[in-house]
Amino acid sequence: MQGPKAWSLEEIRAALQRCYDSMLALCGDLGDADWKVQSLCPAWTVRDVVNHVTSIEAVMAGWLPEDDRTPPPFDRAAEFMRGTDVDPRSYVDLVRAVYDGRRRDLAALSDADLQRPSWTPVGPGTFGRFLAIRVFDFWVHERDITTPLGRATDDTGIGAEIALAEVENSIGYIVGKKVGVPDGKAITFDLTGPIVRELHVAVDGRARQVEELADPDVTLTTDSTTFIQLACGRIDPQVPISSGAVTWTGDDELGDRAARSLRFTM
Repeated sequence: MQGPKAWSLEEIRAALQRCYDSMLALCGDLGDADWKVQSLCPAWTVRDVVNHVTSIEAVMAGWLPEDDRTPPPFDRAAEFMRGTDVDPRSYVDLVRAVYDGRRRDLAALSDADLQRPSWTPVGPGTFGRFLAIRVFDFWVHERDITTPLGRATDDTGIGAEIALAEVENSIGYIVGKKVGVPDGKAITFDLTGPIVRELHVAVDGRARQVEELADPDVTLTTDSTTFIQLACGRIDPQVPISSGAVTWTGDDELGDRAARSLRFTM
């Protein structure tokens, strides 16, 4: 399997801009009680989730990596948080100001900047990979808010593609270590939409993604959003299993285990 996809500058810009737009639109539509609702993150309310994603953007404001070992100045997160104990309208203005600053940063980026060696949350990489992880974080956290609130989201587009790619980057680990697919077995994940994709993994000494499988031992079918949320440990697998949002054919025991064991991060 190849390494993580290198997204273009245009794709990264478009995805992060959409993240900022979506989060601001959501915040602007929340009532006073909505901010206190429990998100899909066990320890966080809706407001805590917005604090998290926005404080990290505040950390990254004006920052470019100089090497792949030095993280951005995370102490800036505390600076942002100190100003957030305000009414919802004033709070949204603070969030907007952070995102406006990040939009200016994005406008100034070059293709060469994306290739800079960079610290990332998953180890040494490039600045482009770090920004892709930021898209993933936003995309998942937005649904940490909208799912319990029953709000609809647009789960198509470049942000969704980048979020799915972050899961796909770890699909061998998920299948081999979390699901525990035995040696000699293979599995296909059939994603029916909004992103239509087939992910094939064969275990031959080690679980690896492959281009195609003629006869997988199990095929697990679900939508791309449920798949990402299961991989991120955001929802109880029994819920989509019971509703029929997750189904499988082939080896029943292996399919059941796969449906319940996709979580690789939280």
